[in-house]
Amino acid sequence: MSKWLIYSIGFLAQILFSSRLVIQWITSEKQKKVITPTLFWTLSLIASFLLFIYGYLRNDFAIMLGQGLTYYIYIRNLQLQNQWKKYPIFMRWILLFMPVFVTIFYFNNNEIDTVKLFKNEAIPLWLLILGIVSQIVFTLRFIYQWMYSEKNKESSLPFGFWALSLVGSLLILIYAIFRKDPVLLVGHLLGATIYVRNLLILKKQDA
Repeated sequence: MSKWLIYSIGFLAQILFSSRLVIQWITSEKQKKVITPTLFWTLSLIASFLLFIYGYLRNDFAIMLGQGLTYYIYIRNLQLQNQWKKYPIFMRWILLFMPVFVTIFYFNNNEIDTVKLFKNEAIPLWLLILGIVSQIVFTLRFIYQWMYSEKNKESSLPFGFWALSLVGSLLILIYAIFRKDPVLLVGHLLGATIYVRNLLILKKQDA
């Protein structure tokens, strides 16, 4: 597959990720408090799937790991907002099993080509470790958010979510610079800015 097509998939995913943040940011600015619109989770789900595909096409395990860990948390938040059942039932089944379908599709003689994922010459071991750690930190924000939301029985984005988002985003930016990945670089530059702004809004909100 040509590089421009691979990058197009990645940039489309980042555009959707950035759009969700911009929508969430504008909504929060209007309400003068941090809001989590349903569209935030819908765009997250679509973008996560696309970025997973991008990670595979780039032979980048760190990207695939990050998206694989958060995909179903996005679905759970739609359930907590009572929006999941509003999707047509066939669409719900497709979204639920899409990662499984993709994994099966990319099987090569009954096994995924792990050599390409873990022994990519473009990603030395130290950089792969940095990428994995970055994605784990970035993913922890949604695990924290998920546990917080389950406890309160409503979907929300608390202070800890945005703090972990900022730390994870800065680590991924470092990874993107060494990896020379324009998709991650552009996406997380915008993201880091919005994370800082949400932290400031929350600080004012709690003051």
